Amino acid sequence: MFKIIRFNCCGLDVHKTWIYACIGITDTNFRTEYFEARFSSFPKDLRRLAAWLQEHKCEEVCMESAGKYWIPVFNALETTCKVTLAHPKYTKPQKGNKTDRKDAKWICDLFMCNMIKPSFIPPPDIRHLRDLIRYRTKLTNMLTSEKNRAQNCLTASSLKLDDVFTDVFGKSARSITEYILAHPGEKFDVTPFIDKRCKTPVDQIQDAVDGAICPEQAAKLRECLDHIDELNAHRDRIEQEILTLVEPYSVHLDLIRTVPGMNKDPMTAILILSEIGSDMSVFPTSKNLVSWAGCCPRNDKSAKHVKSTRISQAGSCLKPRLVQVANGLLNSKDHPEIRERYRRIKSHRGHKKAIIAVCKMLLTAIWNILSNGEAYNASGYLIQTPRPTDETKVLTQKQALDLLRLKGYVIKEESA
Repeated sequence: MFKIIRFNCCGLDVHKTWIYACIGITDTNFRTEYFEARFSSFPKDLRRLAAWLQEHKCEEVCMESAGKYWIPVFNALETTCKVTLAHPKYTKPQKGNKTDRKDAKWICDLFMCNMIKPSFIPPPDIRHLRDLIRYRTKLTNMLTSEKNRAQNCLTASSLKLDDVFTDVFGKSARSITEYILAHPGEKFDVTPFIDKRCKTPVDQIQDAVDGAICPEQAAKLRECLDHIDELNAHRDRIEQEILTLVEPYSVHLDLIRTVPGMNKDPMTAILILSEIGSDMSVFPTSKNLVSWAGCCPRNDKSAKHVKSTRISQAGSCLKPRLVQVANGLLNSKDHPEIRERYRRIKSHRGHKKAIIAVCKMLLTAIWNILSNGEAYNASGYLIQTPRPTDETKVLTQKQALDLLRLKGYVIKEESA
């Protein structure tokens, strides 16, 4: 029998339309009485759910993170109860004889015995910031996809702008493309459209636009360019809203930007803050933060046999940006501590594991600077024992004794 930790708690099984609730109240004789009810996900019923919990004096609630359906329930109960959000893998019931009401009771029983690991939920302002940052990432991905479609139109029409311009959607290339769409099939001189800083010879650019675009490709390219402009405008407005939300966290952002690679793009530090928050007390150690972000090997061991050392799928929004920053620091001469760590691990573990090790290094630094309120300092990584030279051979005590035995020596213990 499991030990009961919470004597009055509630389990919620959240769905799109209905919410099944089960309150478990345990008396001093460890006899539990259950109260069950069903509520709709409409705002009126969410308020009725909060009143029903207060009626039974229940202040601790646990529910699964089911899609996005948990968010309005969490927001409605956050002010009156201590809400615990759990990953479904921690609340999965046994197969067979399963209903929504039994799921709510099962969650209540697990939560009552403290057998559910809570998920990290940041404060409301950080949650709003996280939502906007992730939407900006979606807009960036859509923008990249639309640029690829526009590039396909140029390639199919033998307009080789990508061979003569670094950015096909830059000022010079875009002005040439607009002229081609406005005057299809017309031969023209590209010299007036080329910026004076362009290093590609004019004759090469002239040869690159010698192709002809058909009406169908022109119509598609026109829509792609208009969509690109709209997406850029949407992203600019979202960024202005994001910058307004992060004004109270300017001190934390300045600390994060002292970490290598975090000061190149202003949105990088904001993304890190939106994912992990500013209060590092929710992560007891830096290892907890690294594990939460999915930047360390998982525990998959049985009978002294390690089945897998793959990283988890956690941190799907945070980890890609960390990997991007880590890749940009590999050849940096300003941060030899990162370059050395990558080189040392890559030699025997490969590129991917070495990159994740650098991500772990960056997250550990972020946890420390936010916990201590101090800027990044690489001195702790640079103070290391000098590496032995090629002429020096270093052996452990056991290896040295084994080598002497191979040479014919007999090792005798000294008498006290």
